Amino acid sequence: MSTANDTLCALADDYYVPVYRPRRIVLDRGQGSRIFDIDGREYVDFGGGIAVNALGHAHPALVEALTAQAHRLWHTSNVFVSEPPLRLAQALVEASGFASRVFLCNSGAEANEAAIKLARRWATAQGRDPGQRVILTFRGSFHGRTLATVTATAQPKYQEGFEPLPGGFRYSDFNDLAAAEAAMAAGDVCAVLVEPVQGEGGVMPATEAFLSGLRALCDRHGALLMLDEIQCGMGRTGRLFAFEDYGVTPDVVTLAKALGGGMPIGAMLAGPRCAETLQFGAHGTTFGGNPMAAAVAAVVLRELSSDAIRANVARQAEAIRTGLAAIHEEFGLFADVRGRGLMIGAQLRPERAGEAAAILDRCVGQGLLLLQAGPDVLRFVPALNIGDADVAEGMQRLHAALREHVAA
Repeated sequence: MSTANDTLCALADDYYVPVYRPRRIVLDRGQGSRIFDIDGREYVDFGGGIAVNALGHAHPALVEALTAQAHRLWHTSNVFVSEPPLRLAQALVEASGFASRVFLCNSGAEANEAAIKLARRWATAQGRDPGQRVILTFRGSFHGRTLATVTATAQPKYQEGFEPLPGGFRYSDFNDLAAAEAAMAAGDVCAVLVEPVQGEGGVMPATEAFLSGLRALCDRHGALLMLDEIQCGMGRTGRLFAFEDYGVTPDVVTLAKALGGGMPIGAMLAGPRCAETLQFGAHGTTFGGNPMAAAVAAVVLRELSSDAIRANVARQAEAIRTGLAAIHEEFGLFADVRGRGLMIGAQLRPERAGEAAAILDRCVGQGLLLLQAGPDVLRFVPALNIGDADVAEGMQRLHAALREHVAA
């Protein structure tokens, strides 16, 4: 007999452009780190909407902020000024400790587009000709799906079939400072764009030597250091900004995902070296800084800045890692467990490469929502306020899913 879930999945098959392969469940409502499908089945959420729902589902303070703003003002465009985005920009500048100005937009890809344009315009203002405006990025990165950001993403699988790609990008190996130094030797690099922790690249943290070395290289060659913190920022690593873990001061930071707690919003933060680069008419957005998204994001920022969240990230990260160690002891599945804070990747052993998707299907069957990062990494990015009981239950369900997978 057909269920509501079956009916809606059939509509997705008929009407969506088929660029996704979602699992055959229709999610309907959530509370905290539990989420329910349209047929009423409960799941523990270890995926957080791909690191977006940093305060879980239906957080009371976010619901209150959204509801209050919904009764006041939804949209103005940037032809006029409203208070929520102004307050958010001020709070981001003050929280960052480095930024002078903020550009608000709608997504991570847009934030990175703004950073790319800022870098090019900044290089122009320095008197560099087009051939000296190269942006260096790193293999395994992911910076977005627009044509410029997919070109910045140094993974051919995201680029194939979309050629000709925009010029002016160069790739180097992640965590290889000598390779980066060679890539910048010609003096034509105007900016380096790097994730402190690569998400889609397998939850791979930058080493402290690599990130501090990139800062030194940028200073030597007169280039901007731009950090993509779209997935790893906003408390995910245990500090509000991932760069705080490294003791490095960037010129630009891009944010999205957790910043809105589920509302679509992105931000580019620019330090004093380049904050005045984009002047009137140089860039823009119709919906960026939408009052409703900004009102929610300001509350998200306040909540994620708390000592309680930082302590919870450390505690729950340790609980997940301890659970993964016990699972590995029993099943011998993992070659590596890595990451920072509540951004954890469990890489499968080489003989099980390619099995991540099948494991995620098993997890759904056991009532757990989990992500992958490539074909052989299980990715854990739960809400940063996830509770002890939810972590314990989620790890029990993961254990059941993996036991079923190993036995199959």
